Amino acid sequence: MAKEISRKGFEVLARKSGLYPQEELLAVEKRNNSLQIGVPKEISLQERRVPLTPGAVALLTNNGHEILVESGAGKSANFNDNEYSDAGAKIVYSAKEAFEAQLVVKIEPPTKKEIEYLKPGKFIISALQIGQLDKAYFEALNDKKINAIGVELVEDKVGGMPIVRAMSEIAGISAIHIATELLNNLNKGKGIILGGITGVRPTKVVILGAGTVGEYAARAALGLGATIEIYDNQLYKLRRIKHALGQPVHTSTLDTVMLSESLMEADVVIGAIRAEKGRNRCIITEEMVMNMQKDAVIIDVTIDQGGCVETSEVTTHDDPTFRKFDVIHYCVPNIASRVSRTASTAVSNILTPMLLQAGEVGGIEEMIFTHSWFMKGVYTYKGGLTNMHIAKKFNLKYKELSLLMAARFQ
Repeated sequence: MAKEISRKGFEVLARKSGLYPQEELLAVEKRNNSLQIGVPKEISLQERRVPLTPGAVALLTNNGHEILVESGAGKSANFNDNEYSDAGAKIVYSAKEAFEAQLVVKIEPPTKKEIEYLKPGKFIISALQIGQLDKAYFEALNDKKINAIGVELVEDKVGGMPIVRAMSEIAGISAIHIATELLNNLNKGKGIILGGITGVRPTKVVILGAGTVGEYAARAALGLGATIEIYDNQLYKLRRIKHALGQPVHTSTLDTVMLSESLMEADVVIGAIRAEKGRNRCIITEEMVMNMQKDAVIIDVTIDQGGCVETSEVTTHDDPTFRKFDVIHYCVPNIASRVSRTASTAVSNILTPMLLQAGEVGGIEEMIFTHSWFMKGVYTYKGGLTNMHIAKKFNLKYKELSLLMAARFQ
């Protein structure tokens, strides 16, 4: 009896002191349609973003998906391995392990070495950045029958391009911040403030392109008090941007004479005209640049697609500028990486609902064939190129994915 009382007393003591065995938490049930997603570390010196934040990983793992995150993948965006591990991700210590997942999600297009890591027939979601790729890239993907999806090609349900818009908003605002720095004396600029103060002529900013980059660059510049001129050949875009800004700004079609005269007085020029049908458009000629003011600033945001200024050359975050005809050129392809945490969160917030939806319909392949807006992002599928503009640019064979869909359901 004494022993029984002693045993019960020990049980009470154990409960109070936390020594008593606790109930084990149940693992999240893994469903048949769960995804295995690999997130490798970006190896490009230009790239600091990560496609999924720890918060997104927690949401995905709670829905039964398995996430493999390469150690250090989020470091440059200020997310550490512990945050990912606590969110439910499995931390792997080599790129090869991350690339062996059923689906790889990354920012930059895979390099030749990374393509070798991919398993035949698997899926990858990344940026396309066609201006920096060559024919061999697409041939390498097709040789391994990799199904590749370009995030900038994916549309939303109303025909917009959510990733492009988010990165364009960041690029537009950042372009004005960059111009502000390049105009000051510390960076051997003109020594002027971007904007305007009482009694001093305001800075003149010329923006090429009335899209999202142009809109957000204009918003930032107007907020500082600058004078704005916006050029675009699409009248509906010019009307839209005037309405969106809610302020009187000068707008014009791309009249060569008028643009040339405007550039001669410009302090800052933002090149934001996107490539059409895979082809970049050179709007500002070398002669126009020669006639610009000394120490004026050109920021060619579209340099990743070839640029819209004839004198533009690709630069890096470490060495972002060069001078030509005494005009400062900033031509970094990946402006959004300057604010990697904000950009990563924006990308993650767009990708996560897509991945959750893919899990609900039975996987990435089912997602492609049940959602036409997602299908538009596919550019290689089971050994064939499925994007007509890429096929024309690189003289490659092309097959229509919608026809494959019809054959699939017969």
